[in-house]
Amino acid sequence: MLWNIFAVVIGLAAGMAVNMALITLNSKVLYPLPDGVDFQDKERFQAYIDTLPAPAFLVVMAAHLGQAFVGGLVAAWLGESHQVTLAMVVGSVSLLGGVMMMRAVKGPKWMLVELPLYLVVAYAAAALVAPGA
Repeated sequence: MLWNIFAVVIGLAAGMAVNMALITLNSKVLYPLPDGVDFQDKERFQAYIDTLPAPAFLVVMAAHLGQAFVGGLVAAWLGESHQVTLAMVVGSVSLLGGVMMMRAVKGPKWMLVELPLYLVVAYAAAALVAPGA
């Protein structure tokens, strides 16, 4: 039981690392934030978001779903039992974070398609580790 909790925590950390790596790539390399704008300044950050093209949001979607997939994969791989459940916990926490982010930052409406996919990719990750799932 304790090991499974550890697996979920490590899975969440691994998923967040993937997410942050892709978001950093997006905001520093592909579509750099303008000078003086950061994630803490909600109004200026939202103004920046409003100027982004669709491919920037595809990178964001890859970051979010990558978090659920990699996190779920790590949790399932490290877990000693209930691999699917562990991956789905990571996927659910990632989904919750995605909903919170969508409420805080207004992106294009088509981004809502990613919400159910958090659980789909977490389950797919578990299926790689526990093929009978």
